[in-house]
Amino acid sequence: MNTSSVPPYRLNPAGGSPHADNARLLARGAVAPVVLPGDVEGVAVLGHEALKEFLSRADVAKDARHFAALRDGRIPAGWPLLTFATVPGMTTADGADHRRLRSLVSKAFTARRVELLRPRVEEMTAGLLDGLERAADGGVVDLIRHFALPLPIGVIGELLGIDDAYRDTLHRLSDRVVATNAGPEEVLAANREMVALLGTVAAARAERPGDDLTSALIATRDEDGDRLSQEELIGTLLLMVVAGHETTLSLIANAVRALCAHRDQLDLVLNGEAGWADAVEETLRWDAPVSFFPFRYPVRDLTVDGTVIPQGTPVLAGYSAAGRDPAAHGPDADRFDVTRPRRSDAARHLSLGHGAHFCLGAPLARMEATIALERLFTRFPGLEVAATELSYRSTFVDNGVRALPVRL
Repeated sequence: MNTSSVPPYRLNPAGGSPHADNARLLARGAVAPVVLPGDVEGVAVLGHEALKEFLSRADVAKDARHFAALRDGRIPAGWPLLTFATVPGMTTADGADHRRLRSLVSKAFTARRVELLRPRVEEMTAGLLDGLERAADGGVVDLIRHFALPLPIGVIGELLGIDDAYRDTLHRLSDRVVATNAGPEEVLAANREMVALLGTVAAARAERPGDDLTSALIATRDEDGDRLSQEELIGTLLLMVVAGHETTLSLIANAVRALCAHRDQLDLVLNGEAGWADAVEETLRWDAPVSFFPFRYPVRDLTVDGTVIPQGTPVLAGYSAAGRDPAAHGPDADRFDVTRPRRSDAARHLSLGHGAHFCLGAPLARMEATIALERLFTRFPGLEVAATELSYRSTFVDNGVRALPVRL
């Protein structure tokens, strides 16, 4: 692969904190050749400016027909990243197809519609905080299990009209879908179960339509099949479930970890010298909930920051690396600072994407995280992490921990 003279970086399928390796890679350059599971060659774009440019290019595609190794039959059916490449929906569509699919769900995520959800998010947060206190054993409780997970899965579940009974299973399957260390049989089984369960959800909403996004999508499919196929319906639901709660879960947990580890920064927010929204934005930059997001494919050989990326190469967006790029965020880029000045768009983080595929759920994620942090630390200002070592999730896509024991 004509990317660089340095040896490729082998991504750890078991995940882990990305920051030390990101710093070493960034010191070499903004673009790095990588080895994906199964010895598949790829590239990660890590530098802030290089990533911003790459995400904006018209000669970069999301459709997997541009994925050379897949097109040539070199990717097996149980490859752990195959769902990211092939799930039917807006994350694997380009041009008019992407605009069509995005338009079908975008109305649910406008700033105005999200603001209408605020009272319900606040109500759910209050109830979860009551439960958090009740679940504490000797003052210690897993914040993810009892707060950071049920809030976003509950919100996206209500938005999609998914029964409460399915939500634990959907999170378990989401965890398997994003895992990068899963074996072929586990990958295939998780995907089959997820598709079947979402089919059950869709059938229930078709039989009993409600005021939810799933019912609206089904009505679109039934009234105008040219606008949404059954496969695209299930793919869209899968995207909404996984992206709609996994990233917000990690955002909340990462923010709590950052604020607990930097009590001076937490004090600034508690004293009103910085806002909770500032803490959310700094967490998005400093400890992005998505580390390496798959995939984009050059439709021709192209050069990014002096590095040639061959046509058809699977490229990862290195959001966690870009967030700590000293070239964009200064020599103290690795310092968590809720008062960090954001003087221009160039200095802002890219952790929610950029360009046509900018995260549709960004307003909702920001609102959920802001409410969650404000209510959590207002009620428990002395909250602290009750473990010295934390176990990361088994993926290099998501940047988050499995459990977060805290002392209230």
